[in-house]
Amino acid sequence: MPGAGAGGRGPGGYSGQPGWRRWLRPRPIFALIAVLLSLAIVGSIATYFYMDSKLTRKNILVDYAGRPAPGAGQNWLITGSDSRQGLSRKEERKLATGHDISGRRSDTILVLHLPSNGGRPVLVSLPRDSYVPIPGHGSDKINAAYALGGPKLLAETVQNVTGLHIDHYMGIGFGGFVRVVDAIGGVRLCLKAPLVDPAAGLHLHKGCQVLNGAEALGFVRSRHNFATQDLQRIQNQRLFLRALLRKLTSAGVLANPFAALPAASGVAGTLTVDSGTHLYQLLKVAFALRNPITTTVPIGNSNYVTPSGQDALLWDRTQALQLFRDLRNDQLVPKSLITGSKQAG
Repeated sequence: MPGAGAGGRGPGGYSGQPGWRRWLRPRPIFALIAVLLSLAIVGSIATYFYMDSKLTRKNILVDYAGRPAPGAGQNWLITGSDSRQGLSRKEERKLATGHDISGRRSDTILVLHLPSNGGRPVLVSLPRDSYVPIPGHGSDKINAAYALGGPKLLAETVQNVTGLHIDHYMGIGFGGFVRVVDAIGGVRLCLKAPLVDPAAGLHLHKGCQVLNGAEALGFVRSRHNFATQDLQRIQNQRLFLRALLRKLTSAGVLANPFAALPAASGVAGTLTVDSGTHLYQLLKVAFALRNPITTTVPIGNSNYVTPSGQDALLWDRTQALQLFRDLRNDQLVPKSLITGSKQAG
């Protein structure tokens, strides 16, 4: 009587090997893995191009007579504006931003230098009240350049006064900032003292806490409680930016698609960049901002009164030019020009 020999068929024509064992053969397993990897790669590429397409690109960095030539490394102009775009009236009241104001202002102006020699990135704050020449408009506070001509005029102004060639631009408004912080579940910050500022809608207690988007916006806007006002605020902005980027690029966010995708979408959908900037370059900046050397441009006079009677500040031109010359040449900036970032109190 014919039997079900090895590799033969048993009664009813069934294979001598159970069906589930066929799935353990190397070829089907490798084929399945290859299909899954292909889907993952295609999905990742599709996601990348989708996120990249969400960036708002504008022709900001244009050539002009006298524009500084490119130096060593790469320079980014990073701004935070008071734009209420995308905020409802209810959100404006909740965030204590007030309703839309005339003109546009940039209360956060930063220059990030990425060295080409493997050194640490350097993040420099340019106080908004810096009194500088603005092309076509005489001298005024530096954030007036943004109000008068948007990012393009601000970029030209910054390049002229620093001597640095700006390679890329990145800007974000109030609403975008709040959504980015909320998308990653808030940012943990430890405060040396309570911080209460009704003008910024802020009521924070002493110690470590997780700030949501509204609280984070209040923290980076607050200045009235500090003796040095805006000079302390820009230090707080750098401290929070570092904490935000450490959270955004942490393994807990990057390895979790339920956190990473909303965060990436929240970031990409709220940024304005120059026409030559793409998502992979922003990722490089994000990692650079995890632990940069931080400083404020050297100040010569923080109580300068302009010819029109406004309060402003003047740079120490000698030290400022040395700082920017060192950055342009990828040289180590002297410690005497590095102020760091510290909380008040």
